[in-house]
Amino acid sequence: MNTSHPNKTTSIAFFSDSLSERNGTGAYYFDLIESLKPEIPNCEIFQPLRDVRLNLLSIPMPGDPSQRLITPNLFRIHQGLKKLKPTIIVSVTPGPFGLVGYLYAKKHKIKFITAFHTNFEQLTKIYWNPFNRFFANLYLRSINKLLCQNSYHTLIHNSELIKEIESFGSKNHKIMGTPLPQYYLKKPLYPTPKSIKQICYAGRLAAEKNIDLILQAAAHFSQIKFVIIGEGPLRKKLRKEASTLRNVQFMTWLNREELVNMVDLSSALLLPSKIETFGSVAYEAMARGRPVIVSKNAGINEWETLSKHIIQLENEASLIDTIQKLIEMSDEERITLSNNAYTAAREFHTNTIQQWIDLLSEDSE
Repeated sequence: MNTSHPNKTTSIAFFSDSLSERNGTGAYYFDLIESLKPEIPNCEIFQPLRDVRLNLLSIPMPGDPSQRLITPNLFRIHQGLKKLKPTIIVSVTPGPFGLVGYLYAKKHKIKFITAFHTNFEQLTKIYWNPFNRFFANLYLRSINKLLCQNSYHTLIHNSELIKEIESFGSKNHKIMGTPLPQYYLKKPLYPTPKSIKQICYAGRLAAEKNIDLILQAAAHFSQIKFVIIGEGPLRKKLRKEASTLRNVQFMTWLNREELVNMVDLSSALLLPSKIETFGSVAYEAMARGRPVIVSKNAGINEWETLSKHIIQLENEASLIDTIQKLIEMSDEERITLSNNAYTAAREFHTNTIQQWIDLLSEDSE
């Protein structure tokens, strides 16, 4: 492995329209910066702050109306950049913050990198009517083309996105791994349960997440408790559908330290999504030594070092059969799966951080 180190003057400014730790993208850069700090102390992210101001011009993000695209506070960003003096800019969303990052890099002739985490156009097909979708996608394609065509690198997290970013004019791409939260790594492990008593899901309660399949499984496996953690547009509908199921518990959105406790108390984690660019919550559960059942099309399966320790959900109709296979495993088989998942996830994290250090070292030369 290349073990190059950043120049001492290297400083990185990340720009994101996601709230810190609120979704996969927000969590990714929170974890990344925390892990990069020992090697690159001068890195900072510019993103919306929680509950700072009401923005009448904001619009909801497709699939997650609890987050909104807002106009950045340019004074706050200017003051932060003046202090940081970045040598590399990384824009991670095609919203207003990402665009500000690009414009700053262009003005000051700084190397610019963009990251493509989420195919928002797919989400608009699910959530928005044709009229709104047309204008949203016109904006998204325009900004994505601008960012990709002017980037030194376009960063993606699975090979399925290569065709998409090349259509935007990306010349150079790198497939990057995903970091883990430090407290997931440092917190003492909770012993792996010997039987399947509780299975959890964590994420948005939204159409693309296939949560209705979890309710079908709960109806079939009355001896297993199913914990569904999160908020989203389908919350009321799903609670109504599950009203007769005594083995289903809904929990509101948890912060990630609370979430790791719930993962530790569970025997396995489910992620049966239709659309999943990576699947960070499954990866994080692996790092806690828990078996995970993940839909075959999730981006995490693109990484062989992880996928061989994942129970893949071949199709939507097979969830009950897949859970049954997990139940029928011997204690030894289940412990081996858990231990291998634990080791693979932590090695993946280490390699990801080195991958970022190598990238930023290359771009600081």
